[in-house]
Amino acid sequence: MNSNKTPVLLGMILAGGISMAAQADVAVFGHLDASLEYFDRDDGTQGDNGVGDDAHFVCTTCSIGFKGSEDLGNGLKAIFKLDFQFDMFNRNGGGFSGSMIDRDQWLGMAGNFGQLRVGTISTVYKSHGAKVDPIYRTALQARDRGLQSNMHTGAGEEGQGRADNTARYDSPSWNGLKLGATYTLDSADTDEDDNPYGVALSYENAGILLFADYLTTDTGDDDEAYKVGGKWTFNNLALMGQYEFDEGLITSKTPGTDGNGADTWFLGGSFTLGNSMVFASYGRADGGDLLSNYSTWTLAGTYSMSKRTKLYAGANSIDCDNQDTNVCKDVGDKGGEDEQFNFGMKHIF
Repeated sequence: MNSNKTPVLLGMILAGGISMAAQADVAVFGHLDASLEYFDRDDGTQGDNGVGDDAHFVCTTCSIGFKGSEDLGNGLKAIFKLDFQFDMFNRNGGGFSGSMIDRDQWLGMAGNFGQLRVGTISTVYKSHGAKVDPIYRTALQARDRGLQSNMHTGAGEEGQGRADNTARYDSPSWNGLKLGATYTLDSADTDEDDNPYGVALSYENAGILLFADYLTTDTGDDDEAYKVGGKWTFNNLALMGQYEFDEGLITSKTPGTDGNGADTWFLGGSFTLGNSMVFASYGRADGGDLLSNYSTWTLAGTYSMSKRTKLYAGANSIDCDNQDTNVCKDVGDKGGEDEQFNFGMKHIF
């Protein structure tokens, strides 16, 4: 995206959003996350002396968007969502080609049959991961700190967390039981003949969430991942976790690895008292001929100042066998620790 055109594009988006919001059943929504981050990374090439230390501000998946519906009669609704991500601390930064990039962008239908949507859509695999992460979309979220695999992140047509050129179906709830599925087509400018897809089954009722997910890029090689997980909430206590079985797909998204076997798992628990919540979790990546294994833990706390605004603070440490996996790429080539500390504020509207 040309950075000179970004203010014009943002103005057009906001003007369009205001115009749409004046109509019925259209909402403007957004997410802001401002965090002061300090990290301490071992650098094996210069001795384990904390050469990678730094502090900065980060904005984790800050976004603005529009969503809405139109009643078509006979129990049917047209539904849509247009979501855009930006970095409020780094102008034209945050690893983006411009100041704003698209997130979920879809159009669909909803009714007694459930929902059917087409566009760029988060996979069910990713959606279930978010449900077992009480600090999702903060600087300490599980998918950024190794507790969940990188199948919960990124965008594209090869099993990434946000799938382009995709149709997603979500069934209605049958006494808590739901079915979800995604199917991805190739872009018009590619000659690939593989069509990634995923299926998922979940049950949610009386404080219990259970799910099972399957995802494949359909290349005919070792290209699958599946997981089981869940959450149990009892009064102020919640226990959660998931186990991801790698049949080549997770490995293929991990630079510096060969073969299969990047099984990734975590267990965690949270305790809520009034407006405060504390959360602790531990996870590992293990597997056969994977070049890098690691263990990781997170300890965090939140304080809700209102239904839409909360403060949070916490720490995470990743102990790497060596640097070849995504989460270990910033530590020494013979292994080391990647430690991160955050104090932040999150607001949704």
